[in-house]
Amino acid sequence: MSTDTITKILTIGTFFPSVNSDLQKSFTVVECPNRTDVEKLSPEQCNEIEGLATFGWAPADLIEKFPNLKLISSFGVGYDGVDADHATSNGILVTHTPDVLNDDVANTTIVLILATMRRIIAQDKYLREGRWVTEGNAPLTKSIRGKKVGIVGLGRIGDAIAEKLSVFQCETVYHSRNEKPDVTYRYYENLIEMAHDCDVLVVITPGGPATNKLINRDVMNALGSEGTLINVARGTVVDESEMVKALQDGRLGAAGLDVFEDEPNVPEELFSMENVVLTPHVASATWETRQAMSDLVVENLVSYFSNGTVETPVPECVDLHGA
Repeated sequence: MSTDTITKILTIGTFFPSVNSDLQKSFTVVECPNRTDVEKLSPEQCNEIEGLATFGWAPADLIEKFPNLKLISSFGVGYDGVDADHATSNGILVTHTPDVLNDDVANTTIVLILATMRRIIAQDKYLREGRWVTEGNAPLTKSIRGKKVGIVGLGRIGDAIAEKLSVFQCETVYHSRNEKPDVTYRYYENLIEMAHDCDVLVVITPGGPATNKLINRDVMNALGSEGTLINVARGTVVDESEMVKALQDGRLGAAGLDVFEDEPNVPEELFSMENVVLTPHVASATWETRQAMSDLVVENLVSYFSNGTVETPVPECVDLHGA
């Protein structure tokens, strides 16, 4: 699989400039800054595409457009918008960009916990509105120190979050599909039981059908009026409408949210809630991390078309990669 044949790579979305410039050193690059641009490609152009770089988007109908596609290199650790099963069944490898974003996502999680529990946004508003002068000291808030934090999805990022929580002497517990034998944190097979026992619930599990609305009314009721929900996973993992109702009713104490069900649209009911902190899906959004993710998108493509291997295949493709 030599790049001497000038393999054609399609990029979908607006990547860092380094992605296209680095790819152009080894490939002919066809750029589609928007998804709609893909529809403008002729059948002849589609037939020539062997590699695809994308921002976590490659449904089955897109994959079908490229009969000679061999590799989908997806930007991001989450790839629920890529039909990896369909790709694998057609002999197409899928890669993503894990690990390089662990630290920044974990840092953002800690920031959301602190900002939500200490009401940092509300405190800022209190000062700016002159209420410190007219009303005196702001209301007291809650400390993170010693709190019981449940992590939903103890993967690589979950591990990083748990490590950072240890600085605050938090008790970390977790829920996942299976208990992890090498982990010392307490495992809860029952998510509702864990939510009931925790002060903070951190959601960092992958998206997709298996986790759709995993954090439902029962889980939020169990977390309760003193509990804090943090979501840095996917918006679909939380039943958003039920969350809004729980916050409005006081059945859920607070929420720190980086992801939403219909991005970039966010329920407007959340905007006026002082017990809610909102960020626009920026957990990994630092220059350093996004550059590292971009580099890995390129590295997987170059490696595959040079020697047939990739650095970071998604789990569905591990067997295919090893074949």
